[in-house]
This record gives sequence, structure tokens and C-alpha cells, in this order.
Amino acid sequence: MTDENQAILAANQAFYRAFEKRDIAALDGILSKGIGTVCIHPGRPAIRGFDKIRSSWDLIFKNTDYIEIDLDVITTEINGDIGYVILVENLMQVTGGRRIKAQSMATNIFERMGGNWYLIHHHGSPLIR
Repeated sequence: MTDENQAILAANQAFYRAFEKRDIAALDGILSKGIGTVCIHPGRPAIRGFDKIRSSWDLIFKNTDYIEIDLDVITTEINGDIGYVILVENLMQVTGGRRIKAQSMATNIFERMGGNWYLIHHHGSPLIR
């Protein structure tokens, strides 16, 4: 595995660590601040722009008591300053006393800026099995 692949996987892991810990401040350092940044939560329409995306995550974090996420990385690809990670998210969350297990297929696209990888696109789709 190349150093570039390790770097993008580390950025991806930092995103999921912030997600799992419900840490909006950590997420701020991972999300691109660009106006073209996009997030598609499972079963939801696309959200564009840092402020709206941040608000969507903040709402998720405030309405979730606990989250565990295990990842099954399928592939990574890097081309210049753009790279992506395709993976399966295995989620277990507790919301309002209800325990929910779910799987989503996700694509996370990162852009390298100033030597760091920032999330510019997150798309999660529920897996029905």
C-alpha cells in the first residue's frame, strides 16, 4: 500500500472516528469548506455547502445517544489530488432507547489541499439484505 493510500485511509478513518464519537469539532477539520461539498445521508436528498452539511451532522449527533461503526473497505483510488474510498458501513446506534443495526454502502471522495485530505463528498445508501 502506498503512502498516499495510507493517508487517504487515515482521513477516512478520522471522518468515521468523528462520526462515531459525535464530535462536531473534529468533523469541522475533516469536511471541506468549499461550496461544492456534498453530503447524501441514506434515504435523503443531497445537501450542498459546508454550513448545511455541518448542520445536518450536528442534528444527527444531537439525536443519537450512541453509535458504533465497523467499516469494510472495498477499494481506494487516488488520481492526483482527488481520491475516493468505497466501503460498507456497519452501524449500530441507539436513539431514544431503541437499538438499530443498519448497513450502508458509502462513497467518500477526498480532495488534497495544502498536503491534507478533506472530505468533499459523502454518499451513503442503505443496503437491504
